[in-house]
Formats: sequence, structure tokens, C-alpha cells
Amino acid sequence: MKKRRIGKTPLEVTPLCFGTSALGDMPDTYGYAVDEDRAYATIRAIFDSEVNFLDTSRNYGFGRSEERIGAVIRERGGLPDGFVLSTKLDRDMDTGRFDASRARQSLEESLSVLRLDRIPLLHLHDPEHARDLGEITGKGGALEELFKIKEEGLAEAVGLAMGRVDMMLPILKSWPFDALISHNRFTLLNRSADGMFDYAHDNNIAVLNAAPYAGGVLAKGSAEMRRVTYQEADDAMLVPVRQVEEYCAQHRVAPGAAALRFSMRDPRITSTIAGVSRPERVAETLAWATTDLSDAFWKDARDLPASFDDPEANRAYKPG
Repeated sequence: MKKRRIGKTPLEVTPLCFGTSALGDMPDTYGYAVDEDRAYATIRAIFDSEVNFLDTSRNYGFGRSEERIGAVIRERGGLPDGFVLSTKLDRDMDTGRFDASRARQSLEESLSVLRLDRIPLLHLHDPEHARDLGEITGKGGALEELFKIKEEGLAEAVGLAMGRVDMMLPILKSWPFDALISHNRFTLLNRSADGMFDYAHDNNIAVLNAAPYAGGVLAKGSAEMRRVTYQEADDAMLVPVRQVEEYCAQHRVAPGAAALRFSMRDPRITSTIAGVSRPERVAETLAWATTDLSDAFWKDARDLPASFDDPEANRAYKPG
């Protein structure tokens, strides 16, 4: 895989990144559990693959994702050479506090459990769920602390990772971010991040597009997973999913491959973050990433229905 640069920084990443939120054991979000052994085996498979990019967060599984990754890093004697680990500063999960001191504490927690002395790519995460946006964006707030961390050399690049585009775009325009992570907003089912991706691409902000499978349903199938963007789905919510599945069946293409390639073929997107929760999914994802789909497939795929509304507008956020 030819690597791509993160903004103006020296960091170079593969066009595919493995997401590890499910490896923190988050049954409220995904509908299934992931034990330690399965998580460790998956992380080892990621490190053994041709992908050099992994994304996690301080709050995934209340810290379990980072802890499990850190255990494998220690087992291997350190982060593999040339590997880019992305993690995130997170609010206090009990109080919602997200001031500068909480941002610094979140960093220190990550460095400790990951067994690292610096973070290659560090994002500020989910400000829309914090108790006070002004605590984050105001003078002396968490965002100032994020850029101070970069100045101190504790992060090589910094980004913004969140959901709501209406809140995210003004913040992106106000700070010199190297990257952004948007999830569930640019998929075969939804295009709500399209304009924001234009802005980021035009301003040399690396676009990291997460959750191309709409929370997993396009990878696992609507028959197995009745959740869309982490929300339990009724038949009405599953209609567009089944339309994608029917279209892919006509072309003898795995819906997961189509969903992943949809993101990876977009020239604005630096890397696509695809979650995996078991070791065999690593090889499957790599196979999907290299699936060659015809121009005719993509031409007709444009007729598939896609929403421009926020896909998580009615989501009841559960961190576990």
C-alpha cells in the first residue's frame, strides 16, 4: 500500500487504518462482547499486516482498548518501526469535564497504558458529548492544551475526531489541525460529511473516514446485525441497507467490499478507518480493500439512496 502524508507533518500512513473500539469490549455499542484473548489475537494480526496505522481512544471500553493494545506493544518490545498509532484525548466519563487539566490527564493515562513516550497522532475526541463546549474551545481550554502537547513534542500530529458536522466544521476552521476523523457520515448510506471533506482537502487537513460499514451492518449483513450506526434498527431503518445488499448481490460483490472501496477510492480521503473485532477480519478487510470494482458498478451505485441528514441525530450515546 502506497503511504500518504498526514497534512504537512512527516507522518505517512497506509490508505487503510484498523479501528479498535470494539476490541475494548463495547457490547452496548456493537451488540457483542470481545474478550482479552480475542482482542490480543486481533491486535497481533494488525501489527503483522501490511497496514501501518491503528486508531484507538482513551474512552473505548472505558480504557480497555488502549490497555489491550499496550499489552501487545509491551509483548513486542515497542511499537513496530514505522507504525502510526492514533489515539484521542477524552473527557472525564463520569462528569463530562473536558478542560485543559482533563486533556493533560487523558494524555498521561494514554502514554502510561500504551507504554509510549509520545503519541504519533493525537485527536481531541467527542466535544459534543462534553459538559461545556466553552471549556474545550475557550482560552486555556482543552484545544489549547492539545496544541501545547504538540509543541512539547508529545504528539507528532493533532486532529479533531467527532460526529456532528455542524459543530465540527466551525472548530476545524478555527484551529490548525493536521487531521480529522469523521465517522458514519460518509458511507454508502450517508453523505453528510461531504462538504466538510471538501474543506479539509482544500486546506491540507488529512481526512480519516471512519466507520465505512455504518457501524458494522454493511460488513456483517442486516440478517446478522440489526444495528445501523450503533443504534438498534427497525425494518424501516434497514431498507437502505437491504437495497445496498441487493445491488451488491446482483453484481456478485460483498457489501463490505463495496462499502470499504467507496471510501478508499475517494481522492479526498487520506485513510479509511475500518473496525475489526477478530483476527480473521484483518485478512478479510485487506482482501476487500484490494477488490477491483468496475466503473459500471460505481456508475449505477450512484442511484442507491443516500441520506445527508445526521445519522446519529437520535442516538442515545452509550460509552460501553
